[in-house]
Amino acid sequence: MEDAIAHSDREEERIAVFHGPTPLDKREAIKLAFNEHPSKDPLRILICNDAAREGLNLQAHCFNLFHFDVPWNPSRLEQRNGRIDRKLQPSDTVYCHYFVYTQRLEDRVLRALVRKTETIRAELGSLSQVIDTRLSKILKDGITRADTGKLVSEIEGADLEQERRATVTEELEQARERQQDLKRQIDGLRTRIQDAKDWIGLDTDHLREALSCSLEIMGAKPLKPEGTEDGAARFQFPNLQERYGADPSWMTTLDALREPPKDGIRGNIWRRESPIRPVVFEPPKELTNSVVQLHLQHRVVQRLLGRFTSQGFVYQDLSRTCLAQANDALARVVLLGRLSLYGPSAARLHEEMVAVSARWQPPDIRKSPLVPYKQAGEERAMRILEGALSNPSSDVSPQIKAQLESAITRDIEELLPHLISRGEEIQEEAAEALTKRGSIESEEMVRVLEDQRARVLKQLDDTKVIQIEFAFDDDQERKQFAANRKYWESWLLNVDGELEREPRRIREFYEVKSSRIEPVGLVYLWPFTG
Repeated sequence: MEDAIAHSDREEERIAVFHGPTPLDKREAIKLAFNEHPSKDPLRILICNDAAREGLNLQAHCFNLFHFDVPWNPSRLEQRNGRIDRKLQPSDTVYCHYFVYTQRLEDRVLRALVRKTETIRAELGSLSQVIDTRLSKILKDGITRADTGKLVSEIEGADLEQERRATVTEELEQARERQQDLKRQIDGLRTRIQDAKDWIGLDTDHLREALSCSLEIMGAKPLKPEGTEDGAARFQFPNLQERYGADPSWMTTLDALREPPKDGIRGNIWRRESPIRPVVFEPPKELTNSVVQLHLQHRVVQRLLGRFTSQGFVYQDLSRTCLAQANDALARVVLLGRLSLYGPSAARLHEEMVAVSARWQPPDIRKSPLVPYKQAGEERAMRILEGALSNPSSDVSPQIKAQLESAITRDIEELLPHLISRGEEIQEEAAEALTKRGSIESEEMVRVLEDQRARVLKQLDDTKVIQIEFAFDDDQERKQFAANRKYWESWLLNVDGELEREPRRIREFYEVKSSRIEPVGLVYLWPFTG
């Protein structure tokens, strides 16, 4: 193997060994390097023993696995293959190679073992614990040349009894039905997620623009386009620690954007040597350490968006008052507010932006306070606002800016009562929707628990005969069987209480206990015509 890579670029770094004595920190470093793109890390060959047979994801760029020996336990063979034959494997085909010497009689047993493993997986979807145990017992004394014929025959004959096979087939059919039902639920959830996205009006472009805006408010550079990664646009995130007057608390926040340390130590040396990785807003199609996906729950995103969601106008802070030019003949003013509804233990149940808009006139010529538009006028004002923010312009004279600044306090005073009234209307609708959601989820919980109770009762009834007639292969199976029945019986004793508690808990969770509405921004829309 070393001869094959001799004289290649960085040949000494292309092979690594993963075995029992490998320290934990080095194990993580090996895994990260092996999953890295070949252009970024030279490690391409990993030599492992059974220490790597489970708990490792190695499928990012590897689709060839070579067994230099075949374990006698079929489950271990299956687990080995599972290091690369798993989800997020970019290759359509995964190759698991086995070395069999035709001139060596003992290898007939290994060939039979591999064949049996593949047959069981094809027929049953996975290895049966009963067959796995029998195959292990057949091979417990090793492989001798004199017994190869006998061992091959016993391996090929190892199977479930007809009655057990019928039971397994029935269970597999039930599992397929559950998988189909789960697929339907997932499709339904995808539809709900899309509906929520449409209702909120937030997409990845909006999120990116909001983050860039927050960075600029901090005095930092916005997100900068940097090519694509797997078809998704990449952006360069500024290193907030390098700017003048940097907030030191950002140091640990930015750690989430750096490549994990190979030695597991997140110290200053690592921060100096590990640059901020590019960010993407769409999920990568494969495992990669080269980019970081930003989403609403990412700690960097939450901290940046916290600048907008913390609180509204504070004392004389008018930083949330802005001026935009619009392709419209009228001057308008929009007061934005945030409605928050809280449940038990101050859990945030609902949050929504509320807006009131009105035609703006200078205070010295107003004959009455500002009057908000009705629904049609409100919708038009919001469309104009979105268009103005998409194409920002600031070609407004200093005199007009001074006139608007002098009117801010009065405009807020006149529009705030209308904002509160509008928020109270929305609150009633939202509280009603939350109550309905609580009822639906509590009813779903009842159905889940009742279906589960029916399955447990059927399982207990089906295993009465098996308990009497089934020939246990060893004490381990008997103990596991007894433990399963004990757990099912214990669960049945408590399910009536759960049927009463859980639906009530869900309904109570969606009860609105308190609410808050506060102004968060004031926008003036000034016509281009002046």
